Amino acid sequence: MNKTMTLISAALLMAGAVTSCQKTASDSARSAYDRQFEDYPTYNGDDLELTVDSTGTRFRLWSPKAEEVELSLYNEGLNGTPYQTVQMTFQPENGTWTASLPEQLYGKYYTFKVKHDGKWLAETPGVWAKAVGANGKRAAIIDFAQTDPEGWAEDKGPKVDNFTDVIVYEMHHRDFSVSPTSGIANKGKFLALTEQGTLSPEGLPTGIDHLKELGVTHVHILPSYDYNSVDETALEKNQYNWGYDPQNYNAPEGSYSTDPSDPAARVKEMKQMVKALHEAGIGVIMDVVYNHTAENDGSNFELTAPGYYHRHWDDGSYSDASGCGNETASDLQQMRDYIINSVKYWADEYHIDGFRFDLMAIHDMETMNQVAAELKKVNPSIFVYGEGWTAGDSPLPAEQRALKENVAKMTDIAVFSDDIRDAVKGHYSNAEDRGFATGKPGNEETVKIGIVAATAHPQVDYSKGNNSKFAYASSPEMIVNYVSCHDDLTLTDKLRKSMPDATDEERMKAAKLAQTIIFTSQGTPFMFAGEEIFRDKKGVHNSYQSPDSINAIDWSLKAKNHDQMDYYKGLIALRKQHPAFRMTTAEQIAEHLEFDSIDREKTPNLISYTLKDNANGDSWKDIKVIFNGSDQPRTVDLPEGTWQAAVKDGKIDPAANLGTFTGTATVSPRTALILKR
Repeated sequence: MNKTMTLISAALLMAGAVTSCQKTASDSARSAYDRQFEDYPTYNGDDLELTVDSTGTRFRLWSPKAEEVELSLYNEGLNGTPYQTVQMTFQPENGTWTASLPEQLYGKYYTFKVKHDGKWLAETPGVWAKAVGANGKRAAIIDFAQTDPEGWAEDKGPKVDNFTDVIVYEMHHRDFSVSPTSGIANKGKFLALTEQGTLSPEGLPTGIDHLKELGVTHVHILPSYDYNSVDETALEKNQYNWGYDPQNYNAPEGSYSTDPSDPAARVKEMKQMVKALHEAGIGVIMDVVYNHTAENDGSNFELTAPGYYHRHWDDGSYSDASGCGNETASDLQQMRDYIINSVKYWADEYHIDGFRFDLMAIHDMETMNQVAAELKKVNPSIFVYGEGWTAGDSPLPAEQRALKENVAKMTDIAVFSDDIRDAVKGHYSNAEDRGFATGKPGNEETVKIGIVAATAHPQVDYSKGNNSKFAYASSPEMIVNYVSCHDDLTLTDKLRKSMPDATDEERMKAAKLAQTIIFTSQGTPFMFAGEEIFRDKKGVHNSYQSPDSINAIDWSLKAKNHDQMDYYKGLIALRKQHPAFRMTTAEQIAEHLEFDSIDREKTPNLISYTLKDNANGDSWKDIKVIFNGSDQPRTVDLPEGTWQAAVKDGKIDPAANLGTFTGTATVSPRTALILKR
């Protein structure tokens, strides 16, 4: 499949372009074509595909049906011819090919070439290359101990007791730092997040200091493995891509390093970034895309073990639940082991604190459960979540898929809530569509589904849900709430499209309301980088390869929209201070969260509820939360007593000194009112 088609497809699906509710599920079992792979011998040793020790350098490649395999050794990472070619030896008991050389080949490069069905395939670095030369065509042999920053052995990310304590900030390396307004020297690089003291033109903190000021607990970085679409030898062309076109899953992307031709530089600099974030108290979540490869026949998987790693239909054609031309076969043991061992490698070697799985429902639940279980052994605080949908049909039966609807059958895994996303701001695929926060009636019950984190609640009628018709989560720790991400329109652009006659000041009010719903709902809140300063992408819906003029965050907006930034900071502080917003069980939510009865016909776009009786050990006995998405003031009856306002008219005071209420409370249009007693 050609690269452009792959990237366009990937960009269109990332926010659930086809949700699990919309797709037509296949009831077929593994295809007749793929059954041939069930009896392949597998190998799960820790020496795939390179080991260097005091005895020399050893290679092991898994390719059970290869007729011959050649190992080529190079002095250069991109050009030149091999200085040595070695015929590898087959080990039939486990389907691997091996070769050994007595020297420690640090500084050299290698590729494999497989003969299959009488034909020599193209060279490949294999599927387990952990260091690569420019553009990732050759694997590199480096001493990983030499890539560790000073103090790396003691480095660790934040301790996480419950997933609901996590606050996720999704960012792209280039978006975050490339603008001249960032004040950052290493623009678009891993090292951008190691720079302290960087300032906007108006003298306000940017970069890592901005993240600390904001108060998020984790950054979710868009794909940082070696991807296919950027020519690392021509970075002066300022190429851009999100990175959902995987090439080498276990090596960092070279364009984010200061020297893509130095295989060790990208490794060390990514570690430096992780360490700097950890020292700032911020965890690092990595976006991983194991569900498809950037190329079909030309992928490293196909050049290593043709046919095995991808799913197919009965006629042998690639199945395509990713919408990118192919999908991987997580239900086959060698691929399952590959995914598990790969994330364990990133967690161990790079101290990664979490993984966001792209189109997670292409994977089977058994694989995902094993992923989470094995990662917990590496680090109990690791957070695993993903998109609980596919972008097309698959030979994998729906009941085996890691779908949103199946999340209760998984352990220590969360899924994105498209329920709250679409209900709050309007449907993602229709730019003009409004939602609860922008005055469209009829979304109240779906917003309530999001508020209770899709758990069973006696006052939530799932039959009225827009996207989901049953309580699919058994715990709030299974749900990630958001209104926007890198996909589709930014929240700013969505509001400009859906509120064309409003001013930006009015749109920012709606944005505050939308985010207040997200940050006070049960589950894990997730935000898109730059939302806190009302960042936009000039109305571009799909910016996967748009230039910096579209994607870069303009840090001058921080001064211009300082009130928005202050509100986000306040929301995050409020959530951190009050465990009532971070309950950990469905039973707690059902017991402590009580919705008020509201006549939807008379007062649409109004939701009111109480977090009662010191929910989850909160210091506030009762918290009244009221959301008014209409363009009219709304009055709500209050239980007896004096209530103090913590959130009112677009302002936040965690000390709750924004006024007092007794008897009733009137909520301004398109705002939230949060009271305590």
